[in-house]
Amino acid sequence: MARRSFHFTSESVSEGHPDKVCDRISDAIVDAHISALPEARVACETLATTNRVMIAGEHRGADTVTSEVIERVAREAIREIGYSQNGFHWRSVKIENLMHEQSADIAQGVDGNADKPEGAGDQGLMFGYACRETPELMPAPIQYAHAILRLLAEARHGGREPALGPDSKSQVTITYEDGVPKKVAAIVLSTQHLDETLTSDDIRALTAPYIREALPEGWITNETVWHVNPTGKFVVGGPDGDTGLTGRKIIVDTYGGAALHGGGAFSGKDPSKVDRSAAYAARYLAKNIVAGGFADRCTIQLSYAIGVAQPLSIYVDTHGTGSVAEAAIEVAIGKVMDLSPKGIRDHLQLNRPIYARTAAYGHFGREPDAEGGFSWEKTDLIGAIGDAL
Repeated sequence: MARRSFHFTSESVSEGHPDKVCDRISDAIVDAHISALPEARVACETLATTNRVMIAGEHRGADTVTSEVIERVAREAIREIGYSQNGFHWRSVKIENLMHEQSADIAQGVDGNADKPEGAGDQGLMFGYACRETPELMPAPIQYAHAILRLLAEARHGGREPALGPDSKSQVTITYEDGVPKKVAAIVLSTQHLDETLTSDDIRALTAPYIREALPEGWITNETVWHVNPTGKFVVGGPDGDTGLTGRKIIVDTYGGAALHGGGAFSGKDPSKVDRSAAYAARYLAKNIVAGGFADRCTIQLSYAIGVAQPLSIYVDTHGTGSVAEAAIEVAIGKVMDLSPKGIRDHLQLNRPIYARTAAYGHFGREPDAEGGFSWEKTDLIGAIGDAL
């Protein structure tokens, strides 16, 4: 039997965290390729350290996306994040581009033709999850950890808090009572600051209003434990302080450890890669199941084989909260959505330059936007699922 009263913790990292800088560059390169050719293929990895960025991977697309374009896109991503410090400056950082053409062996297994449909770009398993803990149908700890950093980033970009730097991390511990999130047991925030004279107490005073705004009213109590910049001064941040890599924050990107993860990263991959697109589809389906009242919690697993179009398995777990049998839901979601790589891309309209915006503050629990970003957060499949059950 699942525990009903406990503490659970999730963390988030900001757009200026070294790993997130790399995710942003990789996703900006994906967007550049898709802008030039919607069917482009990209698998892009980035490494960043003091005054150095290295980009590697495979691509197949428009000839207009040259090395010069990739370098320009990388510099612009760094500038937009806000890095213009001596150890990592968008204008002077050395960028090395080692991307090359996609392997023909991979391409032949993925590309469709008159004789066979387009196959998955790799084998693997992907999970989607939704629950009723927040209005966004996300686990509360990760949703509020993201919210804290987004508010601080907005204040920094908007000029309201010029003392803050781009690099920061948050961590929220939630107290659950009878399975329901009730209050905040602990808050951890470490944020880069540009004024060397600021103390931990100064940073707490500066950031506390944003932390309180991010959390539901009454959740912060006199018993809540605070740790703000607990090591003291945090002036050197970003890739100058620690090396970053694409794809190292997969738990931050998804459900904060509250749900299963298949192990595949998202950033730097075009939507033909099921690591990304099938995880989006699984979240979309799980969210519609919960939003439609078919369950209060839902986990969905999809699995694929390289070169094979349809998933090998569809698994649903409603954790004892479902109003209909899980086996029936498994059959229904296979009817309401084509879960082949092409079917997912078409249904969610993923062949658009919408990925740089996903690189920080989570791929899930976000508001769908007018340009097509976060289409997997829509709840427009409820009726079709109900009809199929």
